[in-house]
Amino acid sequence: MLISATMRKFGLIGQSLSHSFSKSFFEKLFESQQIDAEYHNLELLEIEEITETLKKGYQGLNVTIPYKETIIPFLDELSDEARIIGAVNTVQFKDGKSIGHNTDTFGFHQSVKPFISNQHERAIIIGTGGVSKAVEFVLKSIGLDVIFISRNPIKGNEFSYDEINSYMLDACKMIVNCTPIGTFPNVDEEIYLPYEFLSEHHLVVDLVYNPPKTVFLRKAEKQGSIIVNGSSMLKEQALKSWSIWNY
Repeated sequence: MLISATMRKFGLIGQSLSHSFSKSFFEKLFESQQIDAEYHNLELLEIEEITETLKKGYQGLNVTIPYKETIIPFLDELSDEARIIGAVNTVQFKDGKSIGHNTDTFGFHQSVKPFISNQHERAIIIGTGGVSKAVEFVLKSIGLDVIFISRNPIKGNEFSYDEINSYMLDACKMIVNCTPIGTFPNVDEEIYLPYEFLSEHHLVVDLVYNPPKTVFLRKAEKQGSIIVNGSSMLKEQALKSWSIWNY
């Protein structure tokens, strides 16, 4: 394939990207809008490899697990949101500088906004990685209290899986999975939860998008809960990245 002198380059930084959403999404976007650009999957074994990647003339980069937090020291600047959250999923190159942004916040907010009601006063966030910080930022900004479920709880608002009980689920009518549990090809993996205490008043969100309906969502749906997967968030955060790269 011949690459024109004007072709722009974008890419995704991560560790295992064979099932990534971003490449196909942006390639379809470029084709539909006749944009002279290409999008690369950039698998790094260690985050230190980012130093060379940042020099390769990319006009924009997305960042996924496990590098959303560890990429920060390698960037020149951070947006206010990325600094507060402590995680980056979009890198903009402007005026010779690499600038970290977080568009997960925008994507998550857009995806759950139609489903949140006044009975969703408290939320459980499963996982404590980079995306969970973006989810926490959004939920707190719209007035929800949050607690975390972690395999290794450390902070005062973190609890272990075996501490989830009927009282917790009755108090927290929104549950958001920010872990990769149940992602293809490990579709039989599931999150430990006493599902029998879920109800039609619960909003259950899984940021996994492949498969569209994980074991976690299927079991919540059986209890009558409203369920949302991660596909809408992914599209919204990707489009927000595109707008930042073209600002």
